[in-house]
Amino acid sequence: MPHTGHLHATGLPAPSSPMEPTVNIFHTQGPITPQPWAEPPAPVGSPAPSPPRDTWAGQHTFLLSCLGYCVGLGNVWRFPYLCYRNGGGVFLIPYFLMLLLVGLPLFLMELSLGQYGAAGPITVWKCCPIMQGVGVAMLVVSSLVSIYYNVIIAWAFYYLGSSFHSPLPWSCDAPRNAELCQNTSGSATHASASEAFWNEQVLGVTHSSGLGDPGPVQWVLALCLLAAWIVVFLCMLGGIHSAGKVVYITATFPYLILLVLIIRGATLPGSLDGVRFYLSSDWSKLLSAQVWSDAASQIFYSLGIGFGGLLSMASYNKFDNNVVRDTLVIAIGNCCTSFFAGFAIFSVLGHMALKKDIPVGSVADSGPGLAFVAYPEALSLLPGSPFWSVLFFLMLFMLGVDTLFGNVEAITTAIMDEFPALRERGRKMILLGVLCSSFYLLGLLLVTQGGIFWFTLIDTYSTGFGLIIITLLMCVGIACCYGIERFCRDIVTMICRCPPWYSRLLGCFKVCWVFLTPCLLLFTLIYTFLEMYSVPLCYGTYEFPAWGTSLGVCMGVLSCVQIPIGAIVALCHQTGTLSDRLQKAMQPLRSWGPTAAGTEEIIEVPFSITLSDSDFSAPPHSES
Repeated sequence: MPHTGHLHATGLPAPSSPMEPTVNIFHTQGPITPQPWAEPPAPVGSPAPSPPRDTWAGQHTFLLSCLGYCVGLGNVWRFPYLCYRNGGGVFLIPYFLMLLLVGLPLFLMELSLGQYGAAGPITVWKCCPIMQGVGVAMLVVSSLVSIYYNVIIAWAFYYLGSSFHSPLPWSCDAPRNAELCQNTSGSATHASASEAFWNEQVLGVTHSSGLGDPGPVQWVLALCLLAAWIVVFLCMLGGIHSAGKVVYITATFPYLILLVLIIRGATLPGSLDGVRFYLSSDWSKLLSAQVWSDAASQIFYSLGIGFGGLLSMASYNKFDNNVVRDTLVIAIGNCCTSFFAGFAIFSVLGHMALKKDIPVGSVADSGPGLAFVAYPEALSLLPGSPFWSVLFFLMLFMLGVDTLFGNVEAITTAIMDEFPALRERGRKMILLGVLCSSFYLLGLLLVTQGGIFWFTLIDTYSTGFGLIIITLLMCVGIACCYGIERFCRDIVTMICRCPPWYSRLLGCFKVCWVFLTPCLLLFTLIYTFLEMYSVPLCYGTYEFPAWGTSLGVCMGVLSCVQIPIGAIVALCHQTGTLSDRLQKAMQPLRSWGPTAAGTEEIIEVPFSITLSDSDFSAPPHSES
């Protein structure tokens, strides 16, 4: 920051002859950008400086972490269902168009913002203080998601443990299901056994009347939830260094399992019927607004945009990391994973439909209904079913854990950037322990007998309209307040050596950031509101009461309201008229930028320099 008068630096003890104070020589790594003068060193006896931010051990670690964060449960249990519901193979047209116009621009924006500022979701808004509420809103969404997302991992734990029994407890070969699987004519009907295991033994939902009757905790599930949070705590205890090592397994092993399931599914009778149903084309669906809205929302959620996880992970990159290349690799790899996961799902469902002599559409489902009812039932019909079941639920566990790593990392990064002293290992362990313990206690409501109703409510509204508003305002804030030209220059500065086609690509992204992406987000937001008020929220045959829906809307509003609150706080920190405050609040702070993010190495040497007022009256004539 600017100073007047004399600048004295404290160094080695002065000898009795002429005094020899010290001067700081700055060695800057990365490109040099004009920055305000640094503050003088702290006097002797001041608190020790905060530990520096970590950086990724290597480029592949960052890529695998981001890929594991993006490739989650939605790729397996939501995309295939949306594909067949919205015209089969025709759905790929709006899906990949939305990837180009919404997914890639927003993905690049979030990665670039985090990498250039080297800061988490809140601190990074030094680039435009009036938008700092967007970072707080991301934190709220990540916290709500962390509460319920680990419940899915707890369910996967439960099924994984049950998969070591032979026969599988949800199959008709299990003694307890023998009577249940026989209809009046004596032929086997397998659907009821899997549903009964899910509803009665796992959830206990048959003992609950609805949202207002949660009932007692399912203690086996509570122990599974505790085990899931202990795994998250241990894997993240060393920050990105420990989590970065874990992702070499958790981000790659699901692909191996997916490949094995695709190969096994292709050898089953009836698999082609399932794949044909998955990819059958209905061109009339392209005229439906819901198809385009579903494509936009699936791209939006599967890439993990707006949660703060991408921004936080990118903040640990080296400054000159090629963020454009990473965007293309991760985003396209994520979408291709969704497409190929459909073959693993529908080939097995086609086999089940053949054995039960019913249409494939009768067994197709999405969400927990696919992962914990339909697909486990299909696996129970295969020879060696326990083995295939273990592989499937191990894949679900790893997919869920990777995504949760990103959400928790966003929260811890945001807190530690605001309070750097917490980066010290002992304090960081306490912070992580408090977060995991709090999320576990809050998640106990979701493992009660009526917990599935609360799970559905939080899942629907915590990542609904609120998340779209957050991302829309992030895009508008960067394009209009920070400045799209400045943002593009920041990206070029980081990449340094840009091939000619990078400039043309950034030109296309610029058009998306300024016009196309905000318009498509606005369309998705409007359609979300229309659907929210025209289609009642249900779980099975249970329709949520009005007070439950109102509570869900409040969850979405809770994240959105942080944005105007943050803007008011930023304006209060400025001086002058309202117009002056607005103008100042939309300008980057002096501490914004790569140099301020901790790229300086300070070396103390025993000689002095005295600066006068004239040294601060004009900028230096040359860069050093």
